[in-house]
Amino acid sequence: MNFQTDPEAAAAETMSRAMLPDLLIDSGDLPAAVKAAAALLAKTGQVYDMGGLLVQVTAAPSQPVRIMPFTHHAATMRVHELCHPVTIDKEGKEKPITFPERAAKMLVDTAEGFPKLNGTASTPMLRDDGTIHTATGFDDATGLWCHNVPAIRVPPTPSKADAENALRTIRETFMTFPFSDSQRFTAHDLDVVDIEKPPGEAETALICGLLTAICRASLSLAPGLIITAPDVSGAGSGKGLLVQAICAIAFGSPPAAFTTGSDKAELDKRIASELMQAGVALFLDNANSMALKSDTLASVITERPARVRVFGQTKMVALNSTAFIAITGNGLSVSEDLARRFLACELDPKCDDPEARDFPGRDVFLAGIKARRAELLTAALIIWRWGRQNEASLERGRPFGSFETWAAWVRDPLMNLGCTDPVAQISKAKARDPRRVRIAELFEAWEQHHNTYPMKTGELDDAVKNIADPQGRGRQFLATSIAKLAGTRAAGFVLTRQDAAGTWTGATYQLKKIDQH
Repeated sequence: MNFQTDPEAAAAETMSRAMLPDLLIDSGDLPAAVKAAAALLAKTGQVYDMGGLLVQVTAAPSQPVRIMPFTHHAATMRVHELCHPVTIDKEGKEKPITFPERAAKMLVDTAEGFPKLNGTASTPMLRDDGTIHTATGFDDATGLWCHNVPAIRVPPTPSKADAENALRTIRETFMTFPFSDSQRFTAHDLDVVDIEKPPGEAETALICGLLTAICRASLSLAPGLIITAPDVSGAGSGKGLLVQAICAIAFGSPPAAFTTGSDKAELDKRIASELMQAGVALFLDNANSMALKSDTLASVITERPARVRVFGQTKMVALNSTAFIAITGNGLSVSEDLARRFLACELDPKCDDPEARDFPGRDVFLAGIKARRAELLTAALIIWRWGRQNEASLERGRPFGSFETWAAWVRDPLMNLGCTDPVAQISKAKARDPRRVRIAELFEAWEQHHNTYPMKTGELDDAVKNIADPQGRGRQFLATSIAKLAGTRAAGFVLTRQDAAGTWTGATYQLKKIDQH
């Protein structure tokens, strides 16, 4: 607005500024001014402490919430919008001043006096007794900023038939996707899933992923979702579209995708940066032809809070992330430590050019999803509420460490409606971990050449050494590599270590068979 051409607006602005309180700045007691300024900022409901990092929340209607770092420059601007910083001059009179830079930095660095923000939510808040709570703005109970949460009506006591119909609604929505193990038939010139048959492993993982996204803000911990397709011929199979659809149903908006970058360090930086924006979803796309490993992802999925490093700083922040985590890629596998943290959905179009298949089209499909958001969200919550209200009578799946509540909320209700147990597929994902495959190969060669006799690393057969040290980096590298494997179990064996008996004798290693039952 141009106040020079609008005198009335200028007068109103002057009047508004005149009504602001004074903030006394005493150079001998800056902390007092900092605490007073923090109190004013906290009352705005826009500035929060997120793991020790001050952030500002911007929430425009029908737009995703934006979480931005609250810098000392932003602090100075906001303080002047809320008050008149003044000091007392030598004559004892008040004198207007700019909020001191030192005070602004102190305010940002200490982050004291602000409410704790854990993340954002665009889904209803769910409780263990099956109740559904719709919140707007900051929710004190969860530490989440709730925004664009739709108004939906879920039957108060859904029956199993209601839950079965809800599952059918969800399956019909995704029946054109090429789940690798689904039974299929041709309908209206389209290859579709036969939803008269029980869901297979891949389709089950997708449905579990949808319910996970919807429940994620209300769960302390939850697994992520990985969607894969064959290397080379998997492009265009619909991996990213599935993630887009899940987020459109759960959150009302598509996720912002990012890629792996040039190396592992860059990947962890990108993941940490995305998590610090406290979005509802983290979407790592096109992680192709790789064995994914990330200590940051592993920590965030199974720990609350999880500490991550602020990019460009030595400062660590503690994140209580409630983001739904999804990863897609062709020829993608995950390391063993991540395998138990992800549901695995495998697509296989079974053709050379998946993008040439008959399909309604990406834009048409997503437009339909967005138009039916309330219907599909209601269907998922019918299944969830039926499961919560009938937990005692439900058959339970395999134990799933760290995710017991998730299993009760998501996995068990779907299992009792005919879905498979996604936890049973984790061993398959682990078996595809290249490092696990290499160790199994090493142990099998060791057993072939040395049986279960104690061996020093220098005494190992060349066939064993070549697997442990394929680049021939030398005796020290070999000794270190074998030492790190002590206690490792693979291929039905465990490698044990016996320390040296004296100064001049080396440690020995022995491969022992283990009972698989």
